[in-house]
Amino acid sequence: MPDQPLPLYTAEQVRNLDRTAIEDFGVDGFDLMKRAGKAAFRLARRRWPEARQLLVLCGGGNNGGDGYVVAGLAAQQGIACHCVAVSDPSKLSGTAASAFAFARESGIHVLSFESLDEGRFGALLAESDLVVDTLLGTGLSGEVRKPYAGVIEQLNASSVPVLAVDIPSGLCSGTGRVLGTAVRAAATITFIGRKAGLYTGRARDCTGPVSFDDLSVDPAVHDAEPEPSAWLWSPEAALARLPRRHPTTHKGECGRVLVVGGDEGMGGAGILAGEAALRCGAGLVFLATRGAHVPAALARRPEIQARAVEHGNDLDPLLERVDAVVAGPGLGRSAWGQQMLQRVAGFSGPVVADADALALMQQQGLPADAGQWILTPHPGEAARLLGGGVPEVEADRYQALATLVEQHGATVILKGAGSLVGAPGRTPAVIEGGNPGMATAGMGDVLSGALGALLGQGMDPLGAAITGAAWHAAAADHALARTGEWGLLAGDLIQAFGSTAGCVAPEAVRD
Repeated sequence: MPDQPLPLYTAEQVRNLDRTAIEDFGVDGFDLMKRAGKAAFRLARRRWPEARQLLVLCGGGNNGGDGYVVAGLAAQQGIACHCVAVSDPSKLSGTAASAFAFARESGIHVLSFESLDEGRFGALLAESDLVVDTLLGTGLSGEVRKPYAGVIEQLNASSVPVLAVDIPSGLCSGTGRVLGTAVRAAATITFIGRKAGLYTGRARDCTGPVSFDDLSVDPAVHDAEPEPSAWLWSPEAALARLPRRHPTTHKGECGRVLVVGGDEGMGGAGILAGEAALRCGAGLVFLATRGAHVPAALARRPEIQARAVEHGNDLDPLLERVDAVVAGPGLGRSAWGQQMLQRVAGFSGPVVADADALALMQQQGLPADAGQWILTPHPGEAARLLGGGVPEVEADRYQALATLVEQHGATVILKGAGSLVGAPGRTPAVIEGGNPGMATAGMGDVLSGALGALLGQGMDPLGAAITGAAWHAAAADHALARTGEWGLLAGDLIQAFGSTAGCVAPEAVRD
């Protein structure tokens, strides 16, 4: 991945890029479609070199046209290929009709889905080594209907790998929402512009690894859409923003961070956050917690300066000493937690609010100027903040993020597969990386500690949120190689922070 974020677009924006390439830059429409088909065919041959029998499923419109090109190329290469038209090809027009003619001229006999009974279609699936999905494209808005829904369900029930062309059929290209049902592809290739919906939420269950091909259009085509709908941040791009260190750097220049949390019975959360802050470069880390948890904190990580704090006014001296605050890990919702958050709300510096702090916010509210705050809700917490349900949040994560940012005037990380980061007046960011092993307790506490460390070292809230979320995901992927998906623990990420920071050359960090 490059060391700069990559633009993501809505379906309408990508259609505008297509039109610009054809109308303003003189690219022939069918030539553009052939480039897409060739790119998909190359990926199929590279990823599944042993595949000897292809099954190409074609819908109507240009997405189906891409499929006809793939089928024609397979025939020209002497690869056995069945091509099934789920939409009547006689109704095709323009470039899609040209693609259908190309397939026929290449020796492909196109089968009509209507002519196949369920047993015959099942047999075609069973004898195939790879299915190419070009059923439904980016124009889909409502739920998938018959016969497409049935075809998709059969595909998903089979064990044959699927290559999705441009987008897995049934997925909303703008939001990543599954429109009733969607193809679960082993890999996806997309063209011209990366679609925003491919990288977050339920899309991550459907796409497999996503490849991109710009189809060799003039880079100036993208000037037609100078404002992408989002930016995709790789770990490499995000970690290149880590605070620079010089040979003479000392701990006083690396930030003092205060973690506030750990009510009775929940001491581990604050300890995890504090340790993560240390591992992410904080010069000093204080932990304000219940007295019963202080011995455990010192035994686990003596570098943390743990303090027993039983009343709100006990917190004030610590707040005066630090550069950034993390509030929420194990904070609880009792009177103790309420007192702690009330005191934190008066802090004039940057604050990370997570977990129980988000719940208490609904009762107490944020300070009038929350521009230095980072909120880190998972979908359930986001739903409560928005007064709705998790399905509504997951149906359009970009909109949920925008509403949270607007309501609270803060930087927000909407956690989940393909975490989103937003801030007032800024284009949202999508964070690459992460894995299902992260579905375990303490992951959010570790993220909060990392964010606090970056804020303490002088990063602005949006920069800290992007960098911290990407670092967190990269650390999880690094640790996964050692522990496996089922054995990944939040503490494993803490150990991996240093190693993942190493994906940036030391001179890039220090110079």
